[in-house]
Amino acid sequence: MLNKVSSILICSRVFSLPMTIMSWGIVFTYSALHSGNAGYGILALVGVALVHLATNILDDYFDYKSLIKQVGFDKREYLKNSQKTKCRYLIAGLISEKELLFLVFIYLFIAGLIGLFFYLKCGIGVLYFGLIGGIICVLYSFLSKIKLSEFAVALAYGPALFGGVYYVMTKTFSVDSLILSIPTMFMTVVLLYSHTIMDFEFDLNEGKKTIANSFDSQLASLIVLKILLILAYISPVLLCIFDILDWQVFLSYLTIPLAIDLYKSMIDFSTDSNSIPEKKWYHFPMENMMNSPSFMIRIYQSRNLMIYFSITLIIAIILSLN
Repeated sequence: MLNKVSSILICSRVFSLPMTIMSWGIVFTYSALHSGNAGYGILALVGVALVHLATNILDDYFDYKSLIKQVGFDKREYLKNSQKTKCRYLIAGLISEKELLFLVFIYLFIAGLIGLFFYLKCGIGVLYFGLIGGIICVLYSFLSKIKLSEFAVALAYGPALFGGVYYVMTKTFSVDSLILSIPTMFMTVVLLYSHTIMDFEFDLNEGKKTIANSFDSQLASLIVLKILLILAYISPVLLCIFDILDWQVFLSYLTIPLAIDLYKSMIDFSTDSNSIPEKKWYHFPMENMMNSPSFMIRIYQSRNLMIYFSITLIIAIILSLN
């Protein structure tokens, strides 16, 4: 069972959890410096992380159910050509559908208990944020088929996460916390969009309609990635305009070279999907390549960009508010 859980954690894209942790870290720091309850904030992270894992697993499950309905679907051929992290544990028979759904149930059950605790302690506002998270969790796989995955992630990692964590820590709503979410919201969508660019052909073959594959080619779809990166670096200005933080937010600009590096790397992938970027010291951390280095290195590049970007904003919050 432990081996199966380990496989699920890897195949359900546990490597993406840092984007939840770092987004949470920003609003946690901000809320704590506004006299928020740190213990409640940490408990909120557990709940959000469990919902994140459950969403990833459900996304795989529904994709798997869609795949096996396809006429002429060949499991061996799919395992040879699919991206290394998508549905493989189901198709290879490493875990059954019932076991998978039971794991999702456990994740969501624990998250639900945490939500109930917050409802009793903090009030009805918890239901609003929990409802948004629950809807996105269940519908994400469907939304990803109709060009709405980026919108769902923006909503989840923007107002839902920031507003929800601030609410349970301070028991109040805050427009400022929603504005605070904007820079990392864009950077989180950069991670997702980089993923969908590399899934361009897979998604087309599986009948998924994404923003990326709406373009004629992967190379053409990079225009959206460029826009997202530009918006991510423009948006910290809002934190100064609305007097949420001070000039220290521009520490985030130290990560611009990493953003340029990612963009160039995605250009290389779009012209040759087998190209493997040279790993540099600033690409750290890069863990399991899952036998797909050209794919995973770029996922780690986009994930780590989001991590470093978030760290600079956390530092900015501490310097501005302390």
